[in-house]
Amino acid sequence: MKENVFDVLLYLFENYIDNDEADKPDQDALETELEHVGFPESEIHKAFEWLESMTVVGQQSEAVNTEEPERAMRHYTPQEQERLTAECRGYMLFLEQIGVLDAGTREIVIERLFALDTDEIDLDQMKWVVLMVLFFQPDRDVAYAWMEDLVFEDMEAVIH
Repeated sequence: MKENVFDVLLYLFENYIDNDEADKPDQDALETELEHVGFPESEIHKAFEWLESMTVVGQQSEAVNTEEPERAMRHYTPQEQERLTAECRGYMLFLEQIGVLDAGTREIVIERLFALDTDEIDLDQMKWVVLMVLFFQPDRDVAYAWMEDLVFEDMEAVIH
C-alpha cells in the first residue's frame, strides 16, 4: 500500500483533532506511532511540514483583508484546472455560496491542496482539506461545524 501525505494527515486529524491539548502527544511520540502504524518516514515528515505551514497560513490570514465583491468569480489557471477536477471546483463554489468558504479561505484551501503534492486531487481529499483549513482559521467555528456535518454525512451515506 502506498501511503501519502494526505493519508498521514487524515490519520492525525481523525485520531487527535478532538483531544484536549493536555492529552495530545508530542511530535516525537506521534512520529513513532505513525511509523509503527506503517507510514513511511518521509511522508510523516512532509505531513508535519504541511501542518506547520497550515498554522502559519492561519495566522497570516488573520491580518489579510480578502474582501471581494459578493459576485466575484474566481478563474482557475490551466494548472489548477488540471489538478482540481470540475467536480472539486464546483463543490468549492457551492461551499462559497452557502457561506462555508469565503475568498480568503478558498485560496488557502487551494494552496493547501497543492501543497499535498499529489498528482490528482479528488473530491473527498478536498473536503477533508477544507475541514482542516477551517479548523485552523480563527472565528470560523460555525463554518467548521457545517463542513464537518457535510463530510460526515457523506461518509454515512457511503457506509449505508
